[in-house]
Amino acid sequence: MNLASNENPDQLFSAIYEEAKRRRNAFKEADVPKIHIGMATCGIASGAIETKNAFETVLAERKIEARIHTVGCIGHCYAEPVVIIDNPGFPPIFYHQVTPGKAKMLVKYFLEKGDPLFEHLLGAMEENDLIPAVTDFPRFRQEKRVVMEKCGLIDPEDIYDYIAEGGYLTLVKALKLPPEDIITEVKNAGLRGRGGAGFPTGKKWELARTAKGQQKIVICNADEGDPGAYMDRTILESNPHLVLEGIAICAYAVGARKAVVYVRAEYPLAVKMVAKAIEQAKDLGLLGKRILGSSFDLEIELFRGSGAFVCGEETALIQSIEGNRGMPIHRPPYPVQNGLEGQPTVINNVKTLASIPHILDKGATLYRETGTEKSPGTAIFSVVGDVVHPGLVEIPMGVSLRTLIFDICGGIPNKKDFKAVQIGGPSGGCLPADFLDTPIDFDSLTQAGAMMGSGGMVVMDEDTCMVDVPRYFLDFTQNESCGKCTFCRIGTRHLLNILERITRGEGHEGDLEQLEHLSEEIKKGSLCGLGKTAPNPIITSLMYFYDEYEAHIKEKRCPAGMCRPLTAYYIDLDKCARGCDACVGSCPVEAIFTTSNRKKGVDQSLCVKCGECVVACPPEYNAVMKVSPPDLAPIVERPVDD
Repeated sequence: MNLASNENPDQLFSAIYEEAKRRRNAFKEADVPKIHIGMATCGIASGAIETKNAFETVLAERKIEARIHTVGCIGHCYAEPVVIIDNPGFPPIFYHQVTPGKAKMLVKYFLEKGDPLFEHLLGAMEENDLIPAVTDFPRFRQEKRVVMEKCGLIDPEDIYDYIAEGGYLTLVKALKLPPEDIITEVKNAGLRGRGGAGFPTGKKWELARTAKGQQKIVICNADEGDPGAYMDRTILESNPHLVLEGIAICAYAVGARKAVVYVRAEYPLAVKMVAKAIEQAKDLGLLGKRILGSSFDLEIELFRGSGAFVCGEETALIQSIEGNRGMPIHRPPYPVQNGLEGQPTVINNVKTLASIPHILDKGATLYRETGTEKSPGTAIFSVVGDVVHPGLVEIPMGVSLRTLIFDICGGIPNKKDFKAVQIGGPSGGCLPADFLDTPIDFDSLTQAGAMMGSGGMVVMDEDTCMVDVPRYFLDFTQNESCGKCTFCRIGTRHLLNILERITRGEGHEGDLEQLEHLSEEIKKGSLCGLGKTAPNPIITSLMYFYDEYEAHIKEKRCPAGMCRPLTAYYIDLDKCARGCDACVGSCPVEAIFTTSNRKKGVDQSLCVKCGECVVACPPEYNAVMKVSPPDLAPIVERPVDD
């Protein structure tokens, strides 16, 4: 596609860029406070809408002029709702967990009286320190933000906000280059697919460009379905135009004139943001016919998936778009040869496409300066579970698990010990503390028995049962199996049945050997990645936590005390406070009774092991205990007249 005879994209884009800068300068130069509120799903779920309404109400009541700027997720999901206030005379200040009441306080004391209320800042300050900038917090200093650089700082519903930050300039640059040069640059950058497989992106594009077909198609795979994973959703909610720009560059490079963004309908805010971004880009001539005066046309369609996990697999995704049941099909031919509508189709993950503008703008050499030789660039993880600061983190490839979990995300809460981390979603592996110094990259994690996956990471503390964890993930993958393969459909059901028996204390000799044998057969016999990787949590937990399985089977004991049939609650009479009824009122089944000396006991025949009594017992007493196996709980007789 040669643009030499067409209008100069620079000239057509210049007016758009100038308007974006004019709007940005008008916003920045206004001598009024600016209140930036995170309004992605994590913020909204924590009350950001109520916080925004509170700011608007109190500003109107006190007749204070200020600008409210809604932004996406900045990654500090544990601190939501987050608010950054840029008050003239002060640097921007980052506040966390801003409730409606706190919003009113900030207006009254900070905007009216000049008191920044330092006690509500995110992060601790050293004595005599100045107010720290947002990017000075330890988490930001140890990250390397490329894809997420503008997330939480720009309004995802305002295309001019994105353009003022340099958005779509890389598309302008791309339209002046031969498509082959773009593919070469992506190949030289070494970008590997961020959806989990790690296939070289440049090679996939090259195969698609040279494939025979009437038209080429690009699909952005945003069917993120891993438990605890929300990287793609957040990027689409916080900076959708970055993804659209990456799609447009990809389409130009491979010769496509049609693209599809496949988003699960369970992501309503992401769907809304992408739909609005597409319309805004079309209105400015950045999508549609003759983009920026060139001969390049691109129509982007938004497709809402129905939420089937297996549709994250590229052939099942194509089946879903074509109106069929989302079931994987045999490969080859691969989608780059015969994909959607029988045409050569490039399918890339959200994070992969969002990396393209940076690579083309900065160059492959600079991109390779981050990460490792075989895994260049950055990785984005949603870190959840037993960790002090859960949220989204973007780090250079090669950073160790220890650095990510302890230095960046704050380690394990409540002074408990780290036990394991599940990497790669339900198809990933459970790695124990011995692997904390493992570099985070495609090859190192695979060698350790886990996988990069799409970026979901679940951290587990000492109270986690490493038999129940694979049971949970097997329950998920078994339910999500499309049913096409006997090995996956029936094999995962057998695996789940065995794990459920073991966690109920009904395991027997031979179960572990059966788990290992079935796991290997399912990996070999399944058609797609769901079945091939479903046994991974079992394989790695057996490898690293074999003693816990044996305790469940041979001793009918759960070392972590998490499997209900294998645990019991009782009250230590030496610690119990006479006359305290906190636990009695918390019990939903009236299993707790008062003894003749006014202390408490647990009727094991009634106890449902919900643990509410543990929460209710005052910490100064700490009298409620949990034991495994159940017969270790002392028997306390209920008074006859009770």
